[in-house]
Amino acid sequence: MSELSNEIRTTLISANDALSLHASGRPGKLEIRITKPLNTARDLSLAYSPGVAEPCLHIHRDPALAYDYTTRGNMVAVISNGTAVLGLGNLGALASKPVMEGKVALFKRFADVDGIDLEIATEDVDEFVNCVRFLAPGFGGINLEDIKAPECFIIEQRLRELMDIPVFHDDQHGTAIVAAAGMLNACYLTDRELRDAKLVVNGAGAAGIACVELLKAMGMRAENIILCDSKGVIYQGRTEGMNQWKAAHAAATRARTLAEALEGADIFFGLSVKGALTKEMVRSMAPRPIIFAMANPDPEITPEEAREASPDAIIATGRSDYPNQVNNVLGFPYIFRGALDVRARTINEAMKIAAAEALAKLAREDVPDEVHIAAAGRRLTFGPEYIIPNAFDPRLISRIPPAVAKAAMDSGVARRPLTDLRRYARSLSGRLDPTANALDAIMEAVRANPRRVVFAEGEEEKVVRAAAAFRNAGYGTPVLIGREDRVRATMASLGLGEVEGIEIHNARLSGSNRKYADYLYERLQRKGYLFRDCQRMVNQDRNVFAACMVATGAVDAMVTGLTRSTSVCLTDIGHAIDPAPGCISFGLTLLLSAQVGTIFIADTLIHERPTPEQLVDITIGSVAAARSLGHEPRVALVSHATFGNPMHPTGQNIRDAVRLLDKRNVDFEYDGDMSPDVALDPGLRALYPFCRLSGPANILIMPGLHSAHISSRLAPRLGVVTTVGPLLLGLSHPVQLVSLDASVNQIVDIAALAAYQSLNSPLQAESCPR
Repeated sequence: MSELSNEIRTTLISANDALSLHASGRPGKLEIRITKPLNTARDLSLAYSPGVAEPCLHIHRDPALAYDYTTRGNMVAVISNGTAVLGLGNLGALASKPVMEGKVALFKRFADVDGIDLEIATEDVDEFVNCVRFLAPGFGGINLEDIKAPECFIIEQRLRELMDIPVFHDDQHGTAIVAAAGMLNACYLTDRELRDAKLVVNGAGAAGIACVELLKAMGMRAENIILCDSKGVIYQGRTEGMNQWKAAHAAATRARTLAEALEGADIFFGLSVKGALTKEMVRSMAPRPIIFAMANPDPEITPEEAREASPDAIIATGRSDYPNQVNNVLGFPYIFRGALDVRARTINEAMKIAAAEALAKLAREDVPDEVHIAAAGRRLTFGPEYIIPNAFDPRLISRIPPAVAKAAMDSGVARRPLTDLRRYARSLSGRLDPTANALDAIMEAVRANPRRVVFAEGEEEKVVRAAAAFRNAGYGTPVLIGREDRVRATMASLGLGEVEGIEIHNARLSGSNRKYADYLYERLQRKGYLFRDCQRMVNQDRNVFAACMVATGAVDAMVTGLTRSTSVCLTDIGHAIDPAPGCISFGLTLLLSAQVGTIFIADTLIHERPTPEQLVDITIGSVAAARSLGHEPRVALVSHATFGNPMHPTGQNIRDAVRLLDKRNVDFEYDGDMSPDVALDPGLRALYPFCRLSGPANILIMPGLHSAHISSRLAPRLGVVTTVGPLLLGLSHPVQLVSLDASVNQIVDIAALAAYQSLNSPLQAESCPR
């Protein structure tokens, strides 16, 4: 489970942050969603008694029909007994449940695979196996997790023999597959042949032994591999601390220590403990050594130390703050996706090798812009610091599963072969909403380039908590506007104490007041304001003070809105900050739905009744923002009418905006006027064969602020979507607003988005229509 333990470490999450997330709202991280209507008596009769009898009878006659009539074909059981939870040891079955829920969430997030977590309260191998073996009818696959060695080897082997669905222990094979992919590319870059390379693996647990077995299956010669554990080299004839899995890989060698084994070695795989590899050991390796120091949370040797010993070394770790992260999330979601889609009986060596080779191949290709965003704008190209794909690469879903599916078919374990793998790959691309990847990439970009963000309402408890979380997440330095004694009292009441890395500025006592008043007076002196008016605003209005900080470069971005209405905040901000030259400022709200993906709605903040010209500019700005988040835009300019029916004067601005867009020769799909149901429903849209949209609209341009505000605020209250925003776009400096009822997490997310805008990001620069 390196992908979770490492994430906790790298983001510096506090215990309270983690506990608060798990306890907030509905406890835990999962829920069941009904996929069929159950609103009428007829619906119930079809979904349950008596209608449900029909699929039961069909499945009884042909068990394969369970894949057609039930969730089995997209359902994985994530199972643990909690004997090796993260790096925490044997916590027991119940305490492993948060991790197993997280694993289920990752399956869904990265590969649209549904899952259920099952925690089995036994450490007896026979009892565990007997419990799991009878679960096969309900699932398409079994993911074993956090089970200690050597029991994990026995359990997986026996279950694979007993069950006719994939059984996969990710702690073993996930790490092995991703590490093998990186090693293939490292060998390529150093002109090494896999069969001739000499490998030393330190750590003979589940992952270490799985790495050795996979690399042997890929062509590495057994005589070129030395496996070590805490007692030294595992050599032929050794008896101390041995078991059958270690003995299978015992080497014929005179080396007895890790240091001796590494002399002249080409490759080091570390799956052990911090500090196990020294600079002296690295110097003893072959030229241009390949070092995979994968211990978590701290590697066997840091990249800095390894390069001091060997400047041309190629290095990978399990950490996201270094290049070449060996992250299991690159493997297990996509491997199961491919296995489920061909109804594989097992996940065999051929499928694991196919996944590793597909990952290696993907890293050698040109990297899409979304991934560069995650790397904070650093251009990623195949080379020593980019041998493993980034976890946010949107191509993973369409590259790894087809390779796994093909290997399953070629090796004879697929029960439903796919006839067109290219079509299958295209269908996979549409399974995931790109917004999630883009938002994750944005957060990574901010972590790589921390910013100074001012929180105007710095005395509020939620804001203080958000500032601490912002700092802890590595996004930068939060600047709180408020009276220092009150802010510190709030910190103390929250148990935060003296929090380093958080600045507190009192607007009335600031040494920058005169500079900000002069700045404001220069802007407002011909708009009816005296100097004393500007001075009063700077001293007394925290929004104005914070906006002046942003405008004069004292901070990078600003967040406000928790205690004042949007209209008041916009007026305050407008005193100090204008729209960017050639830009129109507007609000863009993202509605995130599991059913239909992301829908962008504009303008949700500023223009009460936009003119046709303003609607065009809002449309073009929304398209640019959507593209920066990974979406190919399809715009519907919506109204109560559809293509002139009824031809009411209130829809004229929308119709005129469409005509203006026609003259602009824009490079995206758009049409209107149309009602939202026509924009989103293919069946209704088919009644209008002349409609220009090739699919459901994902950007809805509203005719006025009233309709935009009502729709974007109503939908989340009904529980059908979650929202991000409204995002304030088009200003000359990054400012974002939160709602009056914003949660701490929402404030942190909006602050991170504001910080991202200050990085000359596409979300800031490309939202200007002209």
